[in-house]
Amino acid sequence: MKRIDIDDVRPSISGGLPTKAVVGEVVPVSALVWREGHDAVAATLSVWPAFGGTVSDITMKVDPHNPDRVHAVFTPGTTGQWFFRVDAWSDPVATWRNAVTKKMAAGQTAAELANDLAAGHELLSRAALQTPSEEANLLFDAARALRDDTLPVEIRTRPALSEEVTDVLRRYPVRDLITEGEIQKVYVERNKALYSSWYELFPRSTGGVDKDGQPVHGTFATTKKALGRVAAMGFDTVYFPPIHPIGEIHRKGRNNSVVAEPGDVGSPWAIADHNTTHPELGTMEEFKDLVTYADSLGLEVALDLALQAAPDHPWAESNPEFFTVLDDGTIAYAENPPKKYQDIYPLNFDNAQREIYRAVYKMVMRWVGAGVRTFRVDNPHTKPTAFWAWLIHKVHSTNPEVIFLAEAFTRVPRLLGLAKAGFSQSYTYFTWQTTKADLTKFAQLHLDQADICRPHLFVNTPDILHESLQTGGRAMFAIRATLAATLSPLWGVYSGFELYEHRADKPGSEEYLDSEKYELRHRDFQAAVNSGDSLEPYITRLNRIRQDNPALQQLRTLRFHHVDNEQVMAYSKTDPATGNAVLVVINLDPRNTQEATVHLDMTALGLNHGDSFEVRDNITGQTYTWSDRNFVRLCPQGDVAHIFTLPTVKRELRKPLAWRRIAETDYRP
Repeated sequence: MKRIDIDDVRPSISGGLPTKAVVGEVVPVSALVWREGHDAVAATLSVWPAFGGTVSDITMKVDPHNPDRVHAVFTPGTTGQWFFRVDAWSDPVATWRNAVTKKMAAGQTAAELANDLAAGHELLSRAALQTPSEEANLLFDAARALRDDTLPVEIRTRPALSEEVTDVLRRYPVRDLITEGEIQKVYVERNKALYSSWYELFPRSTGGVDKDGQPVHGTFATTKKALGRVAAMGFDTVYFPPIHPIGEIHRKGRNNSVVAEPGDVGSPWAIADHNTTHPELGTMEEFKDLVTYADSLGLEVALDLALQAAPDHPWAESNPEFFTVLDDGTIAYAENPPKKYQDIYPLNFDNAQREIYRAVYKMVMRWVGAGVRTFRVDNPHTKPTAFWAWLIHKVHSTNPEVIFLAEAFTRVPRLLGLAKAGFSQSYTYFTWQTTKADLTKFAQLHLDQADICRPHLFVNTPDILHESLQTGGRAMFAIRATLAATLSPLWGVYSGFELYEHRADKPGSEEYLDSEKYELRHRDFQAAVNSGDSLEPYITRLNRIRQDNPALQQLRTLRFHHVDNEQVMAYSKTDPATGNAVLVVINLDPRNTQEATVHLDMTALGLNHGDSFEVRDNITGQTYTWSDRNFVRLCPQGDVAHIFTLPTVKRELRKPLAWRRIAETDYRP
């Protein structure tokens, strides 16, 4: 049994799997460190990359709220595998300082303190011998003063107890009984795995209209023309649903009709060949040209990865064992009772595992070779997690820059399990969180799991038109965009949101009327902007605010502040590297003006209680003087939120005291 125990090291997850970080991200590390008796213990954080780097040793600080917990931070500078280890040790200098200070306060004389003074001399001399010469002299001087019995005790001990000596010992400590902890892993990705703004559009809907006003099927060339607007709004990723050929057998008609009429384009997710492009969109070479053009605009193309096949997919003939073959010899189509998807065959990973693995990997690498560095994965929770762990690891072994986003609208353990398996980002149930209580609980869960799962907040998708958007009016669109863009560094918008599209196909449904999943959709975005009937300028402002404030590019630093009105929510984010801080105060009521008092947690903001300071609203440009308590009034017909930039000060990053392990509860209503 070791003399010093190291428990509850964070971040760490079960199974020896790595936690997550990105290049330049400030990563908090903490642990419980304890031993028998009353002697002081301390800890060192050692950090190193897997290849080509040196070990960095960082002295960990004691948590003021829990003297048994120590914490520190590190910032990885390269992508790839990193390691860290918490080492605990007995701190004889701290033990000595504590004892001699208490004895002096009790009035003990020099004679009574003789042994303590001698022990201090020995410790400081020992420390000086392991300290660089220019600072070692300071320790030698303090040690000599302890031996000088011509001076009063207070004078003899003053140098040893000074802040200057304490600072040197903090950097060059005396360590006894060193106990090494277990090595922990952190997988470090490029920054876009943590911070990105997505815009989803269907390339086939970019073709405009003919002389009769009917939509024309788009091409990769017409898609290029649509990308300038996306980039101008400040998005950095453009996501395309499947761009592959669409099956003819059991093709779906408009509004998910089981019978397709002549000219119906079908669902892009009824994939007839994963390895090529839809002929009406263009060739693979034209797609590569589109990717290159998007890159020139600062846009990265994200492609849908949907592992399912139309009945006329080549696999259905060449590899029927990839699917479930029924007793009558037919292949089972997808079902989610009572829903039926006759145009889709799901893969059966139990039938031909090795062959499916190889076929999918080969297909994915074909698109990586075409320039795709991000994949939005359709329904990954319906495929074996072990498969995703294998695929992502194999892709990253040659292309670590590739990002995988899990479209996993599923229970928390499954969502987190997929994140542990290697997914860089995850869809969440943000869409269904509308009250202050639900949003706070939802955000706290993802804050607690920031080392495992990065939440990607889409305000809408082709499948999800939430009731709040159907009935909440235009203010609700601004509210949801503000929440998504500021609660997480990852957010996304599906085309049409900026036009306030809100009509469902029927009461109680979250499907869009005349869904773009089954037909072409022409939208005149510029006309809407010209008429003032578009959210596009506000979305552009939100993305600009995100770009200008590093705090909004962070996930781990989210903190909530008390507001005395359940319709008003306040939260802040800070960036430890720059000192940037942002405070969001938002009205969740799309119909009524709300007034409230915001009570700020000044400590979380790196400020002192009672301070007055200037805040600037990034939306209006106005400035205000704020303090601990502040009155706000927000009108949904005007500005639904304040997004304040706070004074820049030094701010530490720590995990909240309520940091928990993986939550086992389902947060879907």
